[in-house]
Amino acid sequence: MNNITIHSLEDFRIQLTAHPDLYLLIYKKGATQSDCAFSRLESLKDKNNLIIATVNVAEVRDVHEEYNITSAPTLIEFKNRKPGKVLKGCHQEGALEGFFNPVARTSGTTEKQKTVIVYTTPTCSWCKTLKDYLSSNHIYFREIDVSKDEKAATEMVKRSGQQGVPQTVIDAQVVVGFDRNKINSLLNINA
Repeated sequence: MNNITIHSLEDFRIQLTAHPDLYLLIYKKGATQSDCAFSRLESLKDKNNLIIATVNVAEVRDVHEEYNITSAPTLIEFKNRKPGKVLKGCHQEGALEGFFNPVARTSGTTEKQKTVIVYTTPTCSWCKTLKDYLSSNHIYFREIDVSKDEKAATEMVKRSGQQGVPQTVIDAQVVVGFDRNKINSLLNINA
């Protein structure tokens, strides 16, 4: 991993010109989740040839505002200087590998991984269990905290008819709760 420390929005734009395909970690040094995310990315440096720009929001105030990022840590993929996939929070190494290389390795093939969205709340213990399970199986997923996103909560209930979390959407198929067998089947996880 090549780590580039960013000191301003202008500095990031210069780096983006030099490296149009890179990752940007927006974090807050000293915050538990941010330090965790930074540490996990550091652990990947010997395994991947990644260019990761890091910006500490406690010191640099204009980068996260430019990309409408309201929480740290947030990891953003840039392709051809344009922001793409986003991963929020601290995740296990498997989930990070899935973010950088979203291929479903659990099925033993090189097919692209299905789109996975997990609806959660911070106090839901089954949500953490589900996220840990997906991460341990190298499944990249997008997490949506419905306690902070009323529109997403409404969309979730409309889609499933249920208010409870966790809810997982795997290529438009809804799984309510942590139904390991259904998740394994939909994601080709050999358990």
